Amino acid sequence: VQWVMGLQNDRTITTTVNAPTGHVIDTSSDASGQINFKTNESGYYQLCLNNFSSHFGSKQIFISFGVYYDGLSEKKEIEDKEKLQLNDTLSAIQDTTIKVQSYVFHMWRFYNFARMHKGADYFIVLASNNYVNWWSFAQSVVIVSSGVLQLYFLRRLFAVRVTIANEKPRC
Repeated sequence: VQWVMGLQNDRTITTTVNAPTGHVIDTSSDASGQINFKTNESGYYQLCLNNFSSHFGSKQIFISFGVYYDGLSEKKEIEDKEKLQLNDTLSAIQDTTIKVQSYVFHMWRFYNFARMHKGADYFIVLASNNYVNWWSFAQSVVIVSSGVLQLYFLRRLFAVRVTIANEKPRC
């Protein structure tokens, strides 16, 4: 959740992932996080976002999807390894390439996660700045008005009335 607006400043959001068959795969109720799940079937997966925690507010959400193929074709891998055992240099290059590809994928995933947090932090700073500005303005108004009232009452305390002869108090 990047940005929250409304009566409640609750950043949590409920997320559920459904399989193409309609079964719930995983659920998360957090302001930031990630849902990882393994799939064996192809089709359209459903991602449901729910704003139950704050009905009277709106939220901006950052969503990033990543697909990681783990063991895509194990049979083909075994056949390829048998063929590549003939040439060890080619096998070493292919293993290194697979490792580099995996590292790049994880680096991209962590980069997106950091970018998501950077956006959320930016909107929190903006909201805090707005909050501080309004409270500073309100406190400044209270300080200036209390100073004016004190000055008014202090002047009334030392006010000298001009009196005429017939208005003088008698002892």
